[in-house]
Amino acid sequence: MGVFLRWPPLILWAAAHLLLLDCAGSTSHSMRYFATAVSEPGQELPQFITVGYVDDQQFVQYDSDTKEYLPRVPWMRKVEKEDPQYWHRNTQIAQGNELRFRVDLQTLRNRYNQSGGIHIIQKMYGCELRSDGRKGGGYFQYSYDGRDFIAFDKETQTWTAAQTEAEASKRKLDPDLAQNQYQKAYLEEECIEWLQKYLDYGKETLLRTEAPVVKVTRKADYDGLETLVCQVHGFYPKEIEANWVKDGEVWQEGTLRGLVAPNSDGTYYLLLSVQIDPEERERFRCRVEHDSLEKPLDVAWEKEPVNLGLIVGAILGVMAAILLVSGIIFFFIRRQRSKKAAYEKTATNDQGSDSSARVSYQPGV
Repeated sequence: MGVFLRWPPLILWAAAHLLLLDCAGSTSHSMRYFATAVSEPGQELPQFITVGYVDDQQFVQYDSDTKEYLPRVPWMRKVEKEDPQYWHRNTQIAQGNELRFRVDLQTLRNRYNQSGGIHIIQKMYGCELRSDGRKGGGYFQYSYDGRDFIAFDKETQTWTAAQTEAEASKRKLDPDLAQNQYQKAYLEEECIEWLQKYLDYGKETLLRTEAPVVKVTRKADYDGLETLVCQVHGFYPKEIEANWVKDGEVWQEGTLRGLVAPNSDGTYYLLLSVQIDPEERERFRCRVEHDSLEKPLDVAWEKEPVNLGLIVGAILGVMAAILLVSGIIFFFIRRQRSKKAAYEKTATNDQGSDSSARVSYQPGV
């Protein structure tokens, strides 16, 4: 796909940034779309791509190479039963957006007085369905060359310009009341309806729960302190609450927390650490709360147990090997001794025959 293969567009950064945000609390669900057009020198037409995500899973894509709106997960094929025209209709919409982005790119290049180089325009929009059923998080915004450009405020149904060059766009968009009312209705109603429908299509994947596996390790620090590391992995969905507690109370001093990040199997992992005095080690626990758990997990560092069975097995294995080698050596020694004895016996018999012959032929006196 030309530029997308050689120079990843900011759409990938934006998607990763939004999808890898640390999460806490009960499960919520979201639907997000990212559209990007990129122009580069020597390329007649800009490259264009649109990707859609439900929660963290890409489920649809359109790009200027395929010219088709296509599924990216098997469960999206279910939409065809209820809506046979779904793919054709969305392909036409995406093709129209591609043409619109092409015009917008040229408009902004002229507005910024740019004659060449690589330039990117992005659109990001989506909605969220919270665990208590409330709708929220609806947004619709544009960026240009990696910087915020203009965003829609669905409460006031107006646009907010982030740069001076965006003021002209605001003056154009604000008076379009019908379009602004539609944007608000889409974010608050239609977007949520489609999100619920997609969640139903992919419920085996998107609505499953997998419990976290928690392990605490430790390492000595150079200053006489030590660091405890809590490894939380294999959980789904990604919303999770994990904290260090000391004597049962949440402890923040000296703690570091990573982002909730995806595993290759679709689950997530999280690392958090705390620097402590080794003498207080027994007072610390890693507390984890997740929808898959009936109650919070409190996990302490535990010394790795000595596996006596493994040690005994290893000793027996070594002894068996020694006995085997000894048996082989003993066999070869006996074999060599047998060969030597047989040789000596043969040699003695041969010497007796020769003596008789010589005696027989001795001259007389």
